[in-house]
Amino acid sequence: MTCSRFVLKEESPVHKSTFEYHNPTDAQKASMEKLRAAAKTYADALEEVLPAGPDKTYILRNLRSVAMWANVAVTRNADGAPLED
Repeated sequence: MTCSRFVLKEESPVHKSTFEYHNPTDAQKASMEKLRAAAKTYADALEEVLPAGPDKTYILRNLRSVAMWANVAVTRNADGAPLED
């Protein structure tokens, strides 16, 4: 039995290179380092100010996620295509 609603469409909501590795350029690496340093500074401030508990854990985990997505954004165009320097 085949259900047509599970058939993959020709056009995907993600760029065809989404799951491929893209080696960042030197300029992109420098941008990533700057963003990671900013995220680390913010994480240090959160660690210092926030009381231990589930909210702090949630915030720090989401900051980690945001920092990783920022690295992705450095290497991609708005449509998900690799950004070429």
